[in-house]
Amino acid sequence: MAEQQRIRIRLKAFDHRLIDQSTKEIVETAQRTGAQVKGPIPLPTKKERFT
Repeated sequence: MAEQQRIRIRLKAFDHRLIDQSTKEIVETAQRTGAQVKGPIPLPTKKERFT
């Protein structure tokens, strides 16, 4: 039985467009290598206020 490996990546950014672009590149690269991709799964937004 082959051992399965998993990679979980959690991205954080102030600009959502940057996260979308990075996620797209990561998913495309993983699919090109033949990896099984599940996701991306959007997590709840955490709002930080700086005063």
